[in-house]
Amino acid sequence: MTFDAFHTHFNAKAMAWMRSRIAVTLLATFSLFGCASNPYSIPRACEDGFRDLPKNATEILKACQGSAEQGNVIAQNRLGIMYAEGRGIPQNIAEADKWFRKAMEQGSNLALNNLGKMYDIEQNNAEAVKWYKKGTERGLANAQYNLGVMYAAGRGVTQDDTQAVEWFRKAAAQGFTMAQYTLEAVYETKQGVTQDGASVVERLREAAKQGEATAQFALGVMYTLGRGVAQDKAEAVKWYRKAAEQENTKAQFTLGWMYDEGQGVAQDDVESVKWYEKAAQQGDAGALYFLGGRYFSGRGVVRNKEKGINWYRLSAEKGNAMAQYNLGFEYDLGMNISQNFVAAVKWYKKAAEQGNVRAQNGLGEMYDKAKGVTRNYTEAMTWYKKSADQGYARAQYNLGRMYEMGWGVAKDKTEAKKWFEKAAEQGNEDAIKALKRGIGS
Repeated sequence: MTFDAFHTHFNAKAMAWMRSRIAVTLLATFSLFGCASNPYSIPRACEDGFRDLPKNATEILKACQGSAEQGNVIAQNRLGIMYAEGRGIPQNIAEADKWFRKAMEQGSNLALNNLGKMYDIEQNNAEAVKWYKKGTERGLANAQYNLGVMYAAGRGVTQDDTQAVEWFRKAAAQGFTMAQYTLEAVYETKQGVTQDGASVVERLREAAKQGEATAQFALGVMYTLGRGVAQDKAEAVKWYRKAAEQENTKAQFTLGWMYDEGQGVAQDDVESVKWYEKAAQQGDAGALYFLGGRYFSGRGVVRNKEKGINWYRLSAEKGNAMAQYNLGFEYDLGMNISQNFVAAVKWYKKAAEQGNVRAQNGLGEMYDKAKGVTRNYTEAMTWYKKSADQGYARAQYNLGRMYEMGWGVAKDKTEAKKWFEKAAEQGNEDAIKALKRGIGS
């Protein structure tokens, strides 16, 4: 299992409120200058060495522990990963929980997702569902997908296909490929939903044994969800592999994702990249996006942000909302590509219109700050509200600010306070400061 999410590439953009994203972008720079006092810089051993675990585990543990104890969010997450996976050290779920919570309390969505995945793999269904639900409250696509799987399998919740479909659709709207493929393979064809699941599995199994790649992939999905058969992710991987070896693009991507997440198979960055590349060669938008993230993080490949942006662009052009958001963000930030606000607006809008919560907030900020477009507070309010209603903390803060100032809406201190409180509950520092000013009191 891995919790080292390479696509931390999606937080908001100005200092205090986008530090999670900036941390990824500036990580190497901060480390080179040894900025241990910066809460989002980490020692080189914790950064570069982490990818090579279990080699030099003692040195890496010491480096990450020291930085984590000083409040470093990235180090706290990585320490949690080491304890959760037993990566180079004895597994200790209680210690992993402690460090993930510390990072989460500072607003880390990655840590929140890590908590859910850890308890999911440990078969602590109630805890997994609890954290996945918290993730969905923040609009996290991976949490939406994972909660859908729990409803499909009836783990930690009452089995409910309606709920499963709802969460898969929410994740798919944000560009989460696993959710899209799950909907296509099972729910949109009604396999194992309106029909008897067990009979569908047997029919798929017969076709799969005859070498039909589409059936092999679909059977893998049924095992992943526990539809018509006991949930068994190792068995799912077996069928995904058979389909992938026959050049089934969806199976290639999914097998890459299973290696990426350590689901049903030992986590393996190199194998993950191998299968993503095979799917990408066939034009799979999800694989193109995930490869972009790999080149940004350096997991399974040599870090190369220029290549990462190129992969994002290819994925974005094929309509992947996550890639569209990331490309817009890169143009907005202008750190790894020439800054271009007009291009940023273009890609934010494409992703926002598909339902991506970060892009909706990003587009709102472009209208709010007159970046690449004429300032339009009404438009800014529209996009902030769409994002805030899905639980995105930065949008909730921005919405509160609009109500506080009376920009694009009648001034309303009570409404401002309500949105600041929602954002503050997720650790948004600007919202916490706003409340300390006594807004609405």
